[in-house]
Amino acid sequence: MGKKAATDVFSEWALIGKDEGMEKGHAASVKAMLELVLPKLNSNFSAIDLGCGNGWVTRMLTELGASHSEGVDGSIEMINKAKARDSSHKYSHGMLPDWKPQRKFNLVHTMEFLYYLEDPAQMLMTIHNQWLENNGLLVAGVDHYMENEESLTWPEHVGVHMTTLSKEQWQNAMLEAGFKNVEIHQVAGKENFPGTLVMIGQAAH
Repeated sequence: MGKKAATDVFSEWALIGKDEGMEKGHAASVKAMLELVLPKLNSNFSAIDLGCGNGWVTRMLTELGASHSEGVDGSIEMINKAKARDSSHKYSHGMLPDWKPQRKFNLVHTMEFLYYLEDPAQMLMTIHNQWLENNGLLVAGVDHYMENEESLTWPEHVGVHMTTLSKEQWQNAMLEAGFKNVEIHQVAGKENFPGTLVMIGQAAH
């Protein structure tokens, strides 16, 4: 059986309400990620959530001080859900890595998105060069990585492509993309889960 597109799987999940579970499941990691990165930003920062799902992080970023916050996702059903729930933010349906934002941002946030790409390292370069203002920050979280052994069965279990990289490979990809002040963290770990792998980097144009 061929692998399904991740965007199709997420649309299926949106239709059955599984996005609510994703929000609950990722809340602790996202909260920890934002606690790491927000003190590095000026007030009234602009932000985009890449792989925004039903828009919960896009809305949270506004609550946490963003003067502009928007979201993009490759799943049309997730975007439909975000728009139905919230008319005050901009949500774009875009197939990544090809979709491009109309502006640059002080903060790009992404949780559980990058490893679905065939070439996440190339996407990091694109974010650095085309999505971020000079000195803007990327904070990216992934739960599927080499050191999280339980996650190594996910591609087969979910039936979608996932690019499996180690902590060191993710860090090298950030550096090769041009990011400076790169930090690697693991947050919200618990029994049998070493935590979300978090990468933070600053754009240097």
